[in-house]
Amino acid sequence: MDGKGVKAVLFDLDNTLIETSRAGKEALRQTSDLLKSTLALDDTTISSICDKFKQKLFQESFSPSAAGSIDEVRAGHWEESIQEAVGSCSSPSLPAQCYHLWKKSRLQALRLSPEICDLLKQLRRRYKLLLLTNGETQTQREKVEAVGCEEFFDAIVIGGEYAEQKPFVSIFTLCFNMLQVEAQDCVMVGDSLDTDIQGGFNAGVRATVWISKAGSIVPDGSVKPDYTIPTVLDLPDILDQLK
Repeated sequence: MDGKGVKAVLFDLDNTLIETSRAGKEALRQTSDLLKSTLALDDTTISSICDKFKQKLFQESFSPSAAGSIDEVRAGHWEESIQEAVGSCSSPSLPAQCYHLWKKSRLQALRLSPEICDLLKQLRRRYKLLLLTNGETQTQREKVEAVGCEEFFDAIVIGGEYAEQKPFVSIFTLCFNMLQVEAQDCVMVGDSLDTDIQGGFNAGVRATVWISKAGSIVPDGSVKPDYTIPTVLDLPDILDQLK
């Protein structure tokens, strides 16, 4: 690192600024209640259906050019999960009901805390701020709208709208050009070693900051972040060190 000052901060969204994992758990809880009341299944089977859905969501590979919308694909995840767990679904409309309840309740549970809003306002007085999030376009845009974070950023970049997402250098270069800064002017902040930190390293940013809420140790063979903090609220201390 040289003595050059920081001009811009790039933020990840999910589990960095908003608690997506927590919101997902609440959405699954509500969907479990729907499944239980509709199918009269035991808790173990309901949990199996939800676990199967989570796995399909994790392994999802959606192409905008493919037939069907992301909503249709994810309703299909619920249909497959129910069929795999119980063999059939007595209510043809249930998978779509599960998906829409899951989606609605997850979005409702997402929020920018007042403390993080204050942090972003404070930082924007001194730095250019850009939101860089991987994921399917509709899904990520709905999250951005749900939490109302547009006002805090100079630019918002959704990985699904471009040929390559984090950790590829191309999307970082796009961000640097949008902000009219160089890589060494920027700090990358995120919770994923594989996308946020590796991507920042690949792109040559000034510093990478890993948000590790559980105090996780960096696995052997993984990229090493320049800084590790338990919450994004600790970021000002890091930026002060980089002046």
